[in-house]
Amino acid sequence: MSSSGNAFEIDLALARGERTIEASFTAGAGLTALIGPSGAGKTSLLDAVAGLLRPRRGRIVVAGQVLFDGAAGIDLPPEARACGYLFQDLRLFPHLRVRDNLAYASRLADPARRLMGVEELAEFLGIAPLLARMPATLSGGEAQRVALGRALLGGPRFLLLDEPLSSLDPARRDEIMGLIERLRDQLALPILYVSHDAAEVERLAARVVHLNA
Repeated sequence: MSSSGNAFEIDLALARGERTIEASFTAGAGLTALIGPSGAGKTSLLDAVAGLLRPRRGRIVVAGQVLFDGAAGIDLPPEARACGYLFQDLRLFPHLRVRDNLAYASRLADPARRLMGVEELAEFLGIAPLLARMPATLSGGEAQRVALGRALLGGPRFLLLDEPLSSLDPARRDEIMGLIERLRDQLALPILYVSHDAAEVERLAARVVHLNA
């Protein structure tokens, strides 16, 4: 366990094709933004923190828990990391109604870490009227809210958000930014947030990490 009080302590090297992506930073509570050009490795870094991509070397500590330490032989599987991951493509189950998409995540959550139930979370995110809908009938902003809800119902210790506003129109972008602010401030979950948008980062982030190609 780490005693530094940092939300994120990351020092790693990732192999991506023929090149190596390196990142080293610490960040406190709140939202930490990862910015940089396309191909710099922002999504790969999120995948490594989530346990979906194994680093070549290094160490990943989140909220005091060691998730990966190459030297010590520690590599927790994704399900043991208690990570809420919002992918760029959302990955809602197309054959399940919104309520069932949310309930699926809730059933998998450790009861000790469950933040709230499906109904309470639907009210918190403003998606209660959508519970009977199928994903294909949702707007981009609605689908984004549902995907956030599914990530939260998994009982996460931290959140990874990969360009959550990139496909939304300006009105929906502002709406979801307000929601992310609520997650950051009211639920106090550490957040790693990938973005290309300087205005988003300025509004949301307590710390900015630049990744270079």
